[in-house]
Amino acid sequence: MQPAAAFGPEELADRLAVLIGGFPRVRIAVAFSGGGDSVALLAALAALARRHRRLMLRAVHVDHGLQPGSRSWSRQCAQLAGALRVPIIVRRVSVDLAKGQSLEAAARAARYRAFALLLGADERLLTAHTLEDQAESVLLQLLRGAGVEGLAAMHADVPLARGRLVRPLLDVPRAALREYARRRRLEWIEDPMNLDLRFDRIYLRQEILPRLRERWPGAARALARSARHAQDARGLLARIAREDLDAAADGRDLSVTALRRLPIERRRNALRLWIAERGGRMPQSRHLAEVAGPLLAARADAMPTVTWAEGGVRRAAGRLSWQSALTASAAPSPPAAPSPPAAPSPPAAPSPSAATTPPIAVAAVDVWSWRDQPIVWLPGARGRLEMRRDAYGNLDLETLPAVLAVRWRMGGERLRPRPGGPSRTVKSLLQAARIAPWERAAMPLVYADERLLAVADRWIDAAHLAREGVRARGRIVWHRTPRRARPGSANLVT
Repeated sequence: MQPAAAFGPEELADRLAVLIGGFPRVRIAVAFSGGGDSVALLAALAALARRHRRLMLRAVHVDHGLQPGSRSWSRQCAQLAGALRVPIIVRRVSVDLAKGQSLEAAARAARYRAFALLLGADERLLTAHTLEDQAESVLLQLLRGAGVEGLAAMHADVPLARGRLVRPLLDVPRAALREYARRRRLEWIEDPMNLDLRFDRIYLRQEILPRLRERWPGAARALARSARHAQDARGLLARIAREDLDAAADGRDLSVTALRRLPIERRRNALRLWIAERGGRMPQSRHLAEVAGPLLAARADAMPTVTWAEGGVRRAAGRLSWQSALTASAAPSPPAAPSPPAAPSPPAAPSPSAATTPPIAVAAVDVWSWRDQPIVWLPGARGRLEMRRDAYGNLDLETLPAVLAVRWRMGGERLRPRPGGPSRTVKSLLQAARIAPWERAAMPLVYADERLLAVADRWIDAAHLAREGVRARGRIVWHRTPRRARPGSANLVT
């Protein structure tokens, strides 16, 4: 589609017809900051919604709470949306900075988490990102030394939760949106942070892009065009990586032999996709080079590992295994000698509101009063255990003591995984399931009355397996992700 300088309902409808199948019979949510760009987008969509009754439109505003007047800003956004006769939802979130993360990145992450939670099935979230926003993204990625993945910058249409994220204005100059808003005499909010040169994107917007345009008037459009070229290249590389991963697959692991047959560039390309599919964030180039080079070249009996903050890769038995930040940081040393569990409380039916009860943290050896506290956080970044009521669960809650113990392997543990079957050592079960040695140390063991009840959520002792006719059923779920900061509360504004 050729870039267009004009902006209005007609031009927007043409773009949406290309990007959204079934338009205008769709559900659309607009990421509404209250700034000039999002106001123009919402106004043009509101005009389309009046023409096409089957277009269901709403606005979503995220209040990061980063400024003293953020609540007032939210009320202004509600008024602006109300003037356009568009319903609006306001979600208030907390912005938690991870180590080494910028405030910009943390706010964006919090914002899109909120969008993902609010987005309905098959609903499209539209943002008002413009040509200049795309150019800024390319420049930022260039300055970070990004590869094709980063230089592809923002895509016009990508999955988001149960719906999709659509950016229909990546080829539209910001000036065209502001001109449309001025012609319609629309009001908008000026964010004071858009003048704060401490933020990298704002510095590029206010200082660098204007100077580039002085020498190269078409600089923004040229940078955006480079992003489209990078997106094409990224698609091709993804297809090659998919073929290479399929050839090297060994369950969820990768065959060292198969990877070694590939040229080094294809190894790195395949590993990027594999790490992304395991839920990991991209490592730095040096980490990826270590995995693709020295780790694969290590002697056959070695068990080398390459780790970074978000996880890592291990080699063992001719395979590469992904380890999350959980297993990468879990200490393999055995815990202290076990202490006896507290005296059990009288049996009681699990509370329907138990999921809202704050979780408790445990030491390496402690007790788990699962009726009162269905969720228990584990030490050493080992995630959390949940006792979940489930009508089809494999665990008989009627026979389960009210107090359980949570421990870790010390060697020699046994349970009977099948009724009438033999007792098995935990070590033999782990080996048969091909669970990597470094993952075994992180797996919690659940004890009932000093008898091993469960190995994480993999095996249950036959004495507590639910049989036909049992009504109170459940299951143990091991969430492997480390504990994160509790998200902020949400409020709705209509």
